Amino acid sequence: MSVLARVFEEAGLTTVAIALVREHAERVRPPRALWVPFYFGYTMGKPDDPKFQHQVLAAALATLDAETGPVLADYPEDAGPIGLPQASEVTASTNGDADKPVVSKPLDAAGEITALRGYYERWQEQRGRTAVGVTGIPQRRFRGIIRFLEAYAESDEADMDERPADVSVPQFVRYCADDLKAFCYEARMAQRPDASEADIHTWFWGETAVGALIDSITQRLNATGDAKLQATAYGLSR
Repeated sequence: MSVLARVFEEAGLTTVAIALVREHAERVRPPRALWVPFYFGYTMGKPDDPKFQHQVLAAALATLDAETGPVLADYPEDAGPIGLPQASEVTASTNGDADKPVVSKPLDAAGEITALRGYYERWQEQRGRTAVGVTGIPQRRFRGIIRFLEAYAESDEADMDERPADVSVPQFVRYCADDLKAFCYEARMAQRPDASEADIHTWFWGETAVGALIDSITQRLNATGDAKLQATAYGLSR
């Protein structure tokens, strides 16, 4: 969206963008943007809350009043609990009975990917499309991504041969996490076609080894105190 804003401005159109990822807006530098601290998919904040949404819209349009740019303003208010929970909010998994939590099992993210592969390929065959592909690594080689992320969860020195030279290691970690999440979600939708979005989200973060691995990286990066690494962690466990 920030890139499109710059293109439209060059064509003579005045633009205002709302950004969910501040680091992207900082790098692209659109003419006017409002960063909002909301969950992905909820750019205007709370669903069915027109008063709150109008406040967000008014804050975005207020960037038009700036005499010079580019402008990147911060929306000062959190939208509160909306949409799907983040990984940190999924604390326990169940087998459909809240009184009977699932007994923890050894985490094997690579084995999990292999077990889900048939469901993922069924989804792709049925739908003819997939959200997997941002890394450029074929899904049948995702065990290599798992090994890379397991190493990165322990050390910043980890790297992967398939990482493009113009993409930093932390950014490539984001790409890997996005591909794994898309793979698992699509596999689960093929496996449980009647499951709701919230069910699948809770399953991924509460029951899967892949979700636990991604969340462990998020926690490690946030604990570094490094602003750049914390920016990378933003969005990993969502």
